[in-house]
Amino acid sequence: MRALALAARSLERAAGDLTLAQYRVLAFVAAGHERSSIVAEGLALAKPTVTATVDWLVERGMVTREAVAGDRRSVRLAVTRRGAAALRAAEKSMGERLEQVLEHARDRKALLRALCDLDDALADRMRVRLAREVRT
Repeated sequence: MRALALAARSLERAAGDLTLAQYRVLAFVAAGHERSSIVAEGLALAKPTVTATVDWLVERGMVTREAVAGDRRSVRLAVTRRGAAALRAAEKSMGERLEQVLEHARDRKALLRALCDLDDALADRMRVRLAREVRT
């Protein structure tokens, strides 16, 4: 747990102007998840937290809210060019930070495999949660 917490803090410092929460929401929207409710469910965040984060991203021109044709209550989220550039910059910087950490690993390849396995497990868990949300 401590390693994950320390890694998260290190990556957040490398993310530039974005907090990890802002990065996560921006990346999730960039991956094609257009509704705040899906973002909240997929990232296991409270809806008010997502709303506040999206408000921050909108104020900085990284995300737009667009009306959904035929559904006056729904809003679609979209990443702007500025948001895509911020996401690329954050990921580049965070990747460089991870490389610095990997330089100190006893078995770099094993650590990278473990990180890929963790990513797959988290993605599978998210898919299950989202599928459950769609059914309800």
